[in-house]
This record gives sequence, structure tokens and C-alpha cells, in this order.
Amino acid sequence: MKVFNPATDELLAELQEDNIVQIREKFEMLQQARPQWTAGGLEHRISVLERFSLLLEEKAEESARLLSKEVGKPFQQALNEIRGARNRINWLTSNASRYLSPEEMYADENIRELIHYEPLGVICNISAWNYPYLVGVNVFVPALLAGNAVLYKPSEFASLTGRHIASLLYQAGVPENIFQTVIGGREAGEALTSLRFDGFFFTGSWASGKAIYEKVAQHMVPCQLELGGKDPVYVTDDIADVKKAAVGIADGAFYNNGQSCCAVERIYIHEKIYDEFIDEFVKEVQSYIMGPPDAENVYIGPLTRKAQIEILKDQISDAVEKGAVVVLGGREAEGKGNYFLPTVLLKVSNDMKVMQEESFGPIIGIMKVSGDAEAATLMKDSKYGLTCAVYSSDEKRARTILEKADSGTGYWNCCDRVSAALPWSGRKQSGIGATLSHAGIRAFTQPKALHLRKA
Repeated sequence: MKVFNPATDELLAELQEDNIVQIREKFEMLQQARPQWTAGGLEHRISVLERFSLLLEEKAEESARLLSKEVGKPFQQALNEIRGARNRINWLTSNASRYLSPEEMYADENIRELIHYEPLGVICNISAWNYPYLVGVNVFVPALLAGNAVLYKPSEFASLTGRHIASLLYQAGVPENIFQTVIGGREAGEALTSLRFDGFFFTGSWASGKAIYEKVAQHMVPCQLELGGKDPVYVTDDIADVKKAAVGIADGAFYNNGQSCCAVERIYIHEKIYDEFIDEFVKEVQSYIMGPPDAENVYIGPLTRKAQIEILKDQISDAVEKGAVVVLGGREAEGKGNYFLPTVLLKVSNDMKVMQEESFGPIIGIMKVSGDAEAATLMKDSKYGLTCAVYSSDEKRARTILEKADSGTGYWNCCDRVSAALPWSGRKQSGIGATLSHAGIRAFTQPKALHLRKA
């Protein structure tokens, strides 16, 4: 498997993919070793993952440079990702005892009723390339804390980073027979779904998630899917600071080149402030510097996957044919690398691909609306349901709209953020299950009810 630098088209490495025999051997090794990891106790597992967090800080610059080179993420954004991962790990390790320890639900002189949280067993974690650290720690950290073993497959577009993550886990004290990495693409993923893991946790596209869900249903084990989004934002006419809203929403749309499941992908603006918002939004996007990920002050780097360029072109072409206007960008940049100019489309409608299909790139459609009712209807007009946001000076007004939305997360005067204390979940084609929060810790356990009566 060849690994290319998306900024230069340079060959970074050639990796040997794991075949089905090697994958099965790793799976069986994890099965044999897992009981010992569980028996070592929760406090030991917490201390190991705390050391992993410290190593991420010690190796932050080195890790960020590798991540930046492999996926094209600007260096500062790569550094931000690693530090964000540390924040999540620290919350998970700090709250593991609270949510994994046995709970006494009832007791009297004759009987006690308890819940024990037992590990699922051996977890299959098929991860993503856009945020390898963040989406990775959402799964393998709570899985390890709960006493599971993990077979981790990083995306083929982030394999070097995946191997680096494994190396840091080993240095922290996670045994190699408890955490194993599988290198490969589609064939490796298909091999994993044929094995009888005790839980499958996938982050990626809806199409791949659906295929995995159908394949592993025969195993009758938990299968969680963190999939795509077409996340909408609505700005009301009572917003106090239009410029501030425009700057924040532009960042939500274009950070990490728009390659985020929770990136802003649709914008609806009240007609009374539409012109002012567009002026401020376009000015902000025009200020973004595009260039090599390792250059200073670069905000827009290359797309990780070259194939995504054709998807963006198709969405723009479809929109223009249906009446949209390109006011910024609209094409790939000249020269080497997977660069695409930040693109803003106006006069869009909800029947366009750019307003219905996940873009996963530096492109956004902005639509004028008459008021809250129209905005709420359009925001719900999607097969996805990950996040939605409302910018307004009135919390009650915003929450009325958010409560109607069929999404896993709602934002008031913010967007594109994740908190370790809150569940990260999707509805409809955005996924099944939750990571983070107490729900994301207990997702890697199976509860056992104990009825203890005195003789």
C-alpha cells in the first residue's frame, strides 16, 4: 500500500497490508490475552491511559508533523487535534471509575440489587482519516478502560499516524497482545467484519457504515456507526453581531478543509440580515490562506483524498445548472497536490446536491429564508441528522427551533464543537449509538444484574 503526501503527491511510504491469515492471528491473540487485561483492574488501566495522554503532550509536535504530512492538515490544526484528544482522554480517565464501577441500586436487610459493568470482550475499531486522534480516542480509550482488547484499523489514508498511535499506547503500558493494528484498505475491512468480534465500532461514510451494519448483523453483537452529516445553521434576524456570527460559521464550514462530519454544510439566513451576512462571510473566507500544511498561517491545506475533488466539481456543476451563483472559488487550484479553492455558492435551493449530499470539502451553499418556520422546515429536509445550529440573541427562540430538529446535537450561537462530557451521536443516516460522555464509556460494557439475597 502506497502512502502519498496530498500536498505534493510525494510518495511517503510503502506499507505491507495485513492479509486474512494475519488478521485472524491478531484477533485470536487478543482473545487469549484479554481476560488478563480485565483482571488487572480498573485503576491500573486508568493509569496506563493517563500515561498515554502525557506521551501525546510530550510527542505533540512530532505527532502533529506526521499527521500534517500524511493527511494534509495544516500543522497548527494538527496540533490542535492532538491537544483536543488529550482533553477527551483526561475526561474519560477522570470519569471511568464513576461509570464503570458496580452500582448498588437497592438494599434492605434481606436483599441487595447491583449492576456490574463487564467488558464486551474484543472490539473491532475501524477508524477514520479526517481526525485520526479524535475519532480514535473516542473508541479505543473507553474500550481499553472498560477492560476490552482492541483490533484497530486506521484508515488507509492515515496508516502512518495509526501505527504511531499504537506505538505511543505501547510506550504507555498497553500490552501489544491487547491492542493490535491492522494495515489495509477495503479488503482488510471486509476481513474484519467476517470475524466474530464482541463489538464493532466504525467511523466513516454512510455507504461503508451501512455495508458493515448489514454484514455484522449475523454476529448479534453491538455495532456502533459514526457516519456523515449535512449539518445546517440558521441565523435569525435578531442576532446581535452579524460579523461575529459570520466569522464563527465560516470557521465551522472551512476548518480542516470542511473534512468533518460535523462541519457546517448548509447555511440559512433570515432575509432581513442576508446581505450584511454575505458581505461579512465572503470577506472572512477571502482572508483564509491556502498553501502547504507546514507553512506559517496556512488555514486551507490540500484535501486528503484526490477523489473528493470530482465530487465537489459535480456538486458545483449541479448547483449552477439549477440557478446557483459561484461568488468565490469553484475550482481546484493549479499545480501539485489536492488543492481546491474555498467555494461559496449563493441562490441555492434545497433540491441541489450541495444542499443534500455530504460535501466533505471547502464548499458551502447559503440560502435566504423568510423566517423561523421556513428555516426549521429546510433544516429538517435531510437524510442526515448529526448536528444543527441556530444563531440568535433569544435563547428561547433558538431552542424552540433546535427542539424540532431531528439531530443528535444542537448548538446555540456556536457550531462544529464536541464535548467529552456530552454524548456524540447521530440520527437517520448519521449513525447509530453514542461515543463520549457516560454513554460512550458504557457502550463498551455489558451490564449484569445481580440479585443477592441472604440465606
